[in-house]
Amino acid sequence: MAANLEGRVCMVTGATSGHGRAVATGLARQGAHVVLLGRNPEKCRAVQREIAAENGGKAPDIVLCDLSSRSEIDRAASEYLASGRPLHVLVNNAGLVNLKRRETGDGVEMVFAVNYLAYFQLALRLLPRLRDSAPARIVNVSSDTHKIAKLDLDDLELCRRYSWLRSYGRSKLAIVYFTLELARRLEGTGVTVNAVDPGPVASSIGDNNPGPVYTLLAPLIRGLFPSPERAARTALYLAGNPELETTSGAYYKFMKRRIPKVRSDEPEFGKQLWERSAAMTGVDL
Repeated sequence: MAANLEGRVCMVTGATSGHGRAVATGLARQGAHVVLLGRNPEKCRAVQREIAAENGGKAPDIVLCDLSSRSEIDRAASEYLASGRPLHVLVNNAGLVNLKRRETGDGVEMVFAVNYLAYFQLALRLLPRLRDSAPARIVNVSSDTHKIAKLDLDDLELCRRYSWLRSYGRSKLAIVYFTLELARRLEGTGVTVNAVDPGPVASSIGDNNPGPVYTLLAPLIRGLFPSPERAARTALYLAGNPELETTSGAYYKFMKRRIPKVRSDEPEFGKQLWERSAAMTGVDL
C-alpha cells in the first residue's frame, strides 16, 4: 500500500533519469511536494513538466547543482535553507560510473566525490532543516557492490590500481559506513537515515563513458535489467512507509532488511572515515 505523503517535502538528487526519476515520480504520486536536484536545467524542467502533467499541475521545485563541486553543493544547500521551506525526506540517489579515473574541479576522484562525498556534504548541510521538519528521513542509495569492495583510508581516491568496479564499489561501501555512523549521531533527533540497494536498474548511469565498450553494454543494461519504476519500490518504501518511522541505520534490498558487509571494527572505522570525509568536504556534525 502506498504511503500518504501529503504535506511532505521530498528532495531527490539525480532525479532526471533512471532510478532517481522513478523515485521522484513515485513520491509525487503519493502526494509529496518534490524537489528535483540536478545539474542539467533542461532535463530538470522536462521531469518537472512530466510530474506536473500527471499531478494536476502540481509541479516540483528545481534546485540546480553540480554534485561534483563542493562550492556548488554549499550554494545549493544555502539557497534551500534560505528559502525557509521544510524538508522531510532527502533521497541521496545521484551516481555515476567512470571507466577511467577522472578528477573533479576540486581535485577529488570523480566517482568517490559524486557517489559518496556529495551525499555526506549535502545531508549535513541540510540537516538543520531536516531536524526542524522532524520526523524526517534520509535515504542513501548504495549497492550490493559494496560487498566486494574494501576501503583504504590511505588511498580513498584510488590513486593506485584504479578500475571502474573498484571505484564504484568503494563509493557504495563508503555510503554504508556513512549511513551507520550518521544514524548513531542522529539518535533521538527525529531524523532517521537508511541505505538501500535498488538492485539492477535499466538506466543511463554510464552514459558519460564514450567508446565501444559502453556502446555495446548500454543496450544490454537497458534491455535486460528491471525497469527504474520497479527498482524504485524499496527507496519509496524507506521514504514513506509509516512502519519505518523509527528505523535507522538499516540496509534494505527488495523491500527487506539485509545485513551489509562491513569490517568487524565498523564503529571505529566509520568514525575514521567520517573524519576524513569532514576534512574533504568542510562540513561536520
